[in-house]
Amino acid sequence: MNKPEISHLDRVRVVLSHTSLPRNIGSVARAMKTMGLSRLYLVNPKRFPDDEAVTLASRADDILDRAVVCSSLEEALTGCTQTVATCPRVHELSVPRHTPRQIASVVLERAAMGEEVALVFGTEMSGLSNDEVRMCNRLVTIPTNPDYSSLNLAQAVQILAYELRCGVDDDISHLEEKPELASHDDIERFYTHLEQTLVAISFLNPDNPKRLMPRLRRMFGRIQLEKLEVDIWRGILNAATKRKGE
Repeated sequence: MNKPEISHLDRVRVVLSHTSLPRNIGSVARAMKTMGLSRLYLVNPKRFPDDEAVTLASRADDILDRAVVCSSLEEALTGCTQTVATCPRVHELSVPRHTPRQIASVVLERAAMGEEVALVFGTEMSGLSNDEVRMCNRLVTIPTNPDYSSLNLAQAVQILAYELRCGVDDDISHLEEKPELASHDDIERFYTHLEQTLVAISFLNPDNPKRLMPRLRRMFGRIQLEKLEVDIWRGILNAATKRKGE
C-alpha cells in the first residue's frame, strides 16, 4: 500500500464518551488539531458547549464548533468499519489488542481505503464500560509505568494522534530552517582573505607555506558553509588585521 496521505486523517473521528469536565474536551480539541485530526464526537457530555472548553482548546475552538454531540455510542459509531476502544485494562474479549503504533498503521490503512474509523475514549475516572468496549472491534492500550499509569484524557488522545501523524508525515524536513549557503565565489574570496590575514599576523610564512592552506581548505570543506558564517569569519579576519596594525 502507498504511504497514506494527510487527507486520510479526515476519515478518523475521535469519540469521547460521557466526558465530565469541559476543560478535558477543550484539551482534546487542542491535541487533535496539533496533529491534524478534526472530527470530534461527544457522547452525552456533562457540560457542552462551555466556555472552559473554548479556553483550554487554545485556538482549536473550530474543532469544538464542528463537534457532533450524540446520545449514544452506537450513534457516534454509525458508518464506521473500524472502531478502536482505548482500554488500559485486560478484557476477556476475542478482539485484537494493539499498541498505539500498531493501531496507527491499521487505522491509516483503513482510512486510505476510504473507510470511516473511530478512536473511542471513555470517562476520565473509569474509562470505557465493558459494554462500550464490546461495541468496538479492536482494542488499543498505551504502555505505561505499571507502578503509575495515570494518563489524563487529553494525553491519551495526544499519544494516539501523534502516532497517526507520524504515519502520514514522518518527514519533518519542511520544519527545518534553510539558511542561504555560501556560493563558490564567496568561499574563494574567504580563502583569499584568510590567507592574506594569516600572512599579515605572521602565522603563515608565504615563503614556506607548507600545507597550511590546503589543510584549512579541507577543514572548512568538511562542512557546507553558510553565507552568514562566511561573513562572520571575514569580520573576524578584518578585526584581526586591524588589531595587528594598531
